[in-house]
Amino acid sequence: QLQASGGGLVQTGGSLRLSCAASGLIFGDYTMGWFRQAPGKEREGVSCIRNSDGEINYADSVKGRFTISSDLAKNTVYLQMSGLKPEDMAVYYCAGDVWVNRFGLIQGANYWGRGTQVTVSS
Repeated sequence: QLQASGGGLVQTGGSLRLSCAASGLIFGDYTMGWFRQAPGKEREGVSCIRNSDGEINYADSVKGRFTISSDLAKNTVYLQMSGLKPEDMAVYYCAGDVWVNRFGLIQGANYWGRGTQVTVSS
């Protein structure tokens, strides 16, 4: 089970931190990540972290603004979002057992949490 929290309303340029608490899986064995989906758009892989060695991937659209981290003791993955833009507005989904293609594109996952809404006002 993946329980995401931390979404909300923020002004352009503001920050939010999303959290995702995982249960029922061996957290340290998995790549955990975040996806987002805006109305009328396809789901987009935002970032992921491989808990076994800490390897991280980001979508180009968020590089330099978002930071993913993982607390193995708490079975929790975080997404610190800064410099938020209106185009970041979406429902954000926590995901487990994320896979990445050889080009670093975050493609999908086997486990999904409920989404949390991020709204960015201009």
